[in-house]
Amino acid sequence: MKIGLGMAALGRPGYINLQRNTHLASRTIDGMQQQANAVIDELFQQCLEITKKNSTETEGAKIVVPWLDCARSYGLSEKFVGQYLRENNVRPEDVYISSKWGYTYVADWKVELGEGEPHEVKDHSLENFMKQVQETDSHIGNYLNLYQVHSATFDSGILTNTQVHEALHKYRVEKGWKLGLSVSGPNQDEIIREALKIKVDDERSTTVTSSMTKRKQTPLFDSVQCTYNIFEQRPGPALMEAHNAGIDIIIKEGLANGRALLHPKLVNMAQKLGCSADALALGAILAQPFQPRVLSGAVTKEQLRSNLDALDIAEKLMETEEGKGMLKELMDGCKMESETYWKERSALKWN
Repeated sequence: MKIGLGMAALGRPGYINLQRNTHLASRTIDGMQQQANAVIDELFQQCLEITKKNSTETEGAKIVVPWLDCARSYGLSEKFVGQYLRENNVRPEDVYISSKWGYTYVADWKVELGEGEPHEVKDHSLENFMKQVQETDSHIGNYLNLYQVHSATFDSGILTNTQVHEALHKYRVEKGWKLGLSVSGPNQDEIIREALKIKVDDERSTTVTSSMTKRKQTPLFDSVQCTYNIFEQRPGPALMEAHNAGIDIIIKEGLANGRALLHPKLVNMAQKLGCSADALALGAILAQPFQPRVLSGAVTKEQLRSNLDALDIAEKLMETEEGKGMLKELMDGCKMESETYWKERSALKWN
């Protein structure tokens, strides 16, 4: 599935997306789990419908597999997803699950905290990885396809910590998981380029010479999850480099936490195309040359259905000269300086 459901806004009561009060009827644990289940239900249903739509008499149906993205810090997201999959007897091969480690959720199921109190705390140490990977494994281990470092930065030490690199690779070998990292901040491109340089010894592949046996090295990361949207476009060249290197590109915050939907150029162009603003914003990302997968931040069934319309919009933007021109006009007309984008994002309040 080219569009997955991110659980950041469904796994906990508070988040920084705009206007959450208009979409969430209950912030209790049971209420949020019911809301999450309803949206996951819709994702599975939409994947079935897309599969039927894309099927042909000669080739049959190409199965579209639902994709869910969690994190240890997204409240109870892993628990919600794991319970849903088990209670609905979903087979691991019939779903794609990604998750992240590196942040711990500390908000105690509260939306508003005291001044300066964090909702999540970052720790990229080996000790925290070993703790959190076991927690993830207990909730969704049988389903997990991709495990990602959450918000890798130069300051967190993850890019140079060889002990963590080796531990990550060990789980990749033993569990069969892919490995990724997510990035944030105005220097996302620099972090991506540095991460692409990281390699580990791969005991699965060796070279034998007359005097010694030498293990080949393999890139540590298979995937990168990056913020990219009509505003924040600086990472584009680095994402293209990563794509050319065979890295799976995942885009998060495609609607800029809802801010993109307020931009007049996006709204006006969506009206001309006869689509929703969110479908156009996400379609513009899917149409990028680095061929990304994109996460939806939907918290209602209606939002998810609208987001999934981006699949058709992306084709229009890529396949005709008129569409390509509109795409360029949109991206050129909405682009912001990265520093400004991230400064505005940091001012968003949890709600």
